Amino acid sequence: MPVIEGTGTLKTAVGEYDFAVDGGAIGAITMRGSGPLGGVIPNGAVILGGYIEIDTNFTTGTAATMAISIEGANDLQTATVVSGAPYSTTGRKAIVPVFTAATSIKTTAQRSLTATIATGTVTAGKGRVVVMYR
Repeated sequence: MPVIEGTGTLKTAVGEYDFAVDGGAIGAITMRGSGPLGGVIPNGAVILGGYIEIDTNFTTGTAATMAISIEGANDLQTATVVSGAPYSTTGRKAIVPVFTAATSIKTTAQRSLTATIATGTVTAGKGRVVVMYR
């Protein structure tokens, strides 16, 4: 019997952050999700690629940074000041996994998409992360 890497078929998970709902305090925010498992990615999944979609520009009064992660710190989007790229303009932005073996991420436990705010507070912004995994 052949070994199936990851979870089998290609799936999508979506995690959303909205300042109006989630606030902008320093700390880790589990993104509200959708997808086959409600934004939760199962143990052993291989994240192949995806993107960040910014709907409302992010702002900060105190140079807040935000990182997006799934398995470990900064693995989808490195901590970056939210008043700059990729958060400061609307539209679709790249994340680290770009459908290559070298950039793929394999989960070691069930995980949720997480936005981590540090060094200051976010004062506005809305966006989502979309990841494709198997």
